[in-house]
Amino acid sequence: MVKAIAQDDLLGSLLKDDSSKVKENITTATFKSTRIVNMQSVEMTGKGNLEFMISHHFGNFWKEGKGLQNLSQLLGFNAGTATTYLSFDYSFKDWMNFGFAMTGDSKYETWGKFRLMRQQSGKKNIPVTVDYFALASVDAAYGPSPDDNTWNRFSFMHQLLIARKFSDNFSLQLMPTLIHLNYVPYGINNTNNIFNLGLGGRYKLSHKTAITFEYSHQFNGYENLLDESASAVNYVPDLFSIGYDWDTGGHIFQFFLTSTTSSQNITQLSSNLNDYKKGNFSLGFTINRSYGIKKVVQTH
Repeated sequence: MVKAIAQDDLLGSLLKDDSSKVKENITTATFKSTRIVNMQSVEMTGKGNLEFMISHHFGNFWKEGKGLQNLSQLLGFNAGTATTYLSFDYSFKDWMNFGFAMTGDSKYETWGKFRLMRQQSGKKNIPVTVDYFALASVDAAYGPSPDDNTWNRFSFMHQLLIARKFSDNFSLQLMPTLIHLNYVPYGINNTNNIFNLGLGGRYKLSHKTAITFEYSHQFNGYENLLDESASAVNYVPDLFSIGYDWDTGGHIFQFFLTSTTSSQNITQLSSNLNDYKKGNFSLGFTINRSYGIKKVVQTH
């Protein structure tokens, strides 16, 4: 009897010591997908998983001065200017993700995403999740490259993705961005380096649905530029997007409205021609699906 009491006291002491230890509470599901709408989110596919994504941007659903032609084009669905984005993401580690995409117009891109820190509380108190995202794009269209230099076909994007999940329903992400264009036409206001700052977020409506949104502002390289023919051109510095996400269990489906018809981030953030003030928005949808490629064995 004395022995049993001693064992109970020892077990109770161990449980008390274990309960007094500070736990590590890591924040998960800041966003439901690796993208918010057009832009990357801090999320990655799980280790050993491959994500396949299809994103489709239709034409402008209303063009100024086109009148009834906008109706005949079925609000952009039948405008003949749609672009399709096909991508593959694979995660070798929980903190490292690589991808490849076909972005339309004979352009391709590849990228790496690396988690620098993760929001958590308890044992460590880290208020935000931070990822570094680096992307390279190439124009593989047939014909000589600008100035007959293949390297001029390349452009690059660097982003910091800084996100915080404020509650189970609401998350925000800040996206400072640098775009480097290896080639720009000669002109007094043209520049190889373009700076953007973006803000994105997610508000969960239910267990399976959410509203996502993005806004990005381009700080330079959009006014009074010269193209290859020395014609003046102006781009629109602001990009707006809003999406409705639906998690079907096997897929995540998103229907969105955005002020760009391009499917490529570099084009969206450096040479957007759609003026939201004139109603130049387009409709689109995204479907993504993850597949377990490598079996991950968990140890306890």
